[in-house]
Amino acid sequence: MKNNYRKLKRVILLRTLLVTALSAALGYGILTFLVDGLFQDGFAELVVRIFMKLGMDYWQAAGWYGRIFQMNKEVYVIGGFLVLFLIFFYLSIGKMTGYLNDISDVLENVLDDTDEPIVLPSELAPMADILTTLRTRFVRREQQAVESEQKKNELVVYLAHDLKTPLTTVIAYLTMLDEHPEMPAEERAKYTHITLEKAIRLEELISEFFEITRFNLQDIVLEKEPFDLSMLLEQLADESYGMLGEKSMTCAVDVEEGLLMNGDPDKLARVFDNLLRNAAAYGKPGTEVLIQARGSGGTMTIVFTNEGPQIPQKKLEMIFEKFYRIDDSRSSKTGGAGLGLAIAKQIVELHGGAITATSDSKHTRFIVSLPSGQD
Repeated sequence: MKNNYRKLKRVILLRTLLVTALSAALGYGILTFLVDGLFQDGFAELVVRIFMKLGMDYWQAAGWYGRIFQMNKEVYVIGGFLVLFLIFFYLSIGKMTGYLNDISDVLENVLDDTDEPIVLPSELAPMADILTTLRTRFVRREQQAVESEQKKNELVVYLAHDLKTPLTTVIAYLTMLDEHPEMPAEERAKYTHITLEKAIRLEELISEFFEITRFNLQDIVLEKEPFDLSMLLEQLADESYGMLGEKSMTCAVDVEEGLLMNGDPDKLARVFDNLLRNAAAYGKPGTEVLIQARGSGGTMTIVFTNEGPQIPQKKLEMIFEKFYRIDDSRSSKTGGAGLGLAIAKQIVELHGGAITATSDSKHTRFIVSLPSGQD
């Protein structure tokens, strides 16, 4: 980047040399043809007369003229040269300030929604490229913000609609149980169980509302400390039995022992839990979720693999965007706020790591790379 403005440097150098040369040439001309030439005698006589009018005789006046002007001739020449140089330099920097005016005019329109490249003088071509890139990024981020807000609003509408169904069911069955105290125990137990299931679903939907609010109003702050990554992943797998059991799925762990790192264990546990829940939600029933972890060169690599339908590349590129859901339908099994993977990405990147996803006809993998933070 430091050599991108070579042309501008050459222009400035040439202008400076031109100003210096013009000042020297003009100064030499004035000195030779005017001061030492045409005006030498006349100027000397004028100064002597002035001194004589102040009360000096001719020889005193001539002596003072010599001491003031002839003995300090170099000072006057240098001073005259500097004055000429400043005058010419002031005139020449008009072009330089013109560059700033061009940049100011462009900056006023840098956020315009247009694909046309920003045009500046050829000396400022690198600046034009940078401003064009910035404008493209600003426009893209603005579009992403609008799309994200639209997705969030749509999601809130969906959630509000979804809240009505379990709530209506809960009210209906509780009303029936309240109005029929003589209901047989077996039938009462059946309706009570259905009511409980709907209430749990209602709680999940309300939790999604809170998740959306937390994501938009709070920044994630890390509280790093040394911890055993191997133990964290093994504990996560042990606790997944109930969640995976609903689809007759299992969890296998292939983790290198003694993987120690410095990070926020609670936040990273949330990352891995989100990945495991995602694998459970979109994995085929009766299949296995594999958790692998290795450490090498100060980097921890954690991979979650599940068997399931292939995720199209277009969706795979958007999978970590907030409020994005792989499954456009809102079923009770896969319905969610679409924040789990977005939050996971944010936490991983705050740790200085990266998270990616791949998918083929049989497996989907989420790969997390994290610096160990161990000196």
